[in-house]
Amino acid sequence: MCMATEIESLTMNQGVLYIVSTPIGNLEDTTLRAVRILKEVDIIAAEDTRKAQILLKKYSIKKPLTSYFEHNERTKTPSIINKLKSGANIALVSEAGTPSISDPGYRLVSEAIGQSIPVIPVPGACAAVAALSVSGLPVHRFVFEGFLPPKSGKRKNFLKKISGEDSTLIFYESPYRICATIKEMIRELGNRKAMLARELTKLHEESIYGSLSEILEKLEHRKIKGEITLIVEGKKE
Repeated sequence: MCMATEIESLTMNQGVLYIVSTPIGNLEDTTLRAVRILKEVDIIAAEDTRKAQILLKKYSIKKPLTSYFEHNERTKTPSIINKLKSGANIALVSEAGTPSISDPGYRLVSEAIGQSIPVIPVPGACAAVAALSVSGLPVHRFVFEGFLPPKSGKRKNFLKKISGEDSTLIFYESPYRICATIKEMIRELGNRKAMLARELTKLHEESIYGSLSEILEKLEHRKIKGEITLIVEGKKE
């Protein structure tokens, strides 16, 4: 007797929405379950279809792709919900890492839950957790702040608001703004211990440890590339 797949066991008259984590760099970080789910679903909704094709090609997965990114999620969500309600099983993948975590996905997940559509996580890579695990800073309590406001004034105000937070702080930042952001952190938060992770799991992966000023000194006179995660110590009494 053939054993039912995970999807078959969940599906009744409507489909299942799978939130599938994908690698943040190294394609070998794809989980076995993620590969199986991507092979079994009917449609894959991808933040970047070109990046998704690279992953699918590596694991010999051939499935219809549809785009789902920041600027079309409002208009695309209803059509994906309709496909799910009509019985299609759909996997959502972001450009890298876990969908909804500073990536598109929240709107679709919220709407699916509201329509009583099963939403299943397929866990995997997440830059915030990966960087935190090697930061050397306290991990028993932490706050994920994602991307700070791009404009300096709003960024400073936000940093002032969280200056009293005593949990370890996790940020994502653009390589073009990282030096300005660290300077503002030193002014608003103080010269705290920190760790900067750049290009995690990729060829030019780098981790920089020290105070915020020490990290800034190492960055200021070089060209910075790649995705950045910054872990900052919480406020001490």
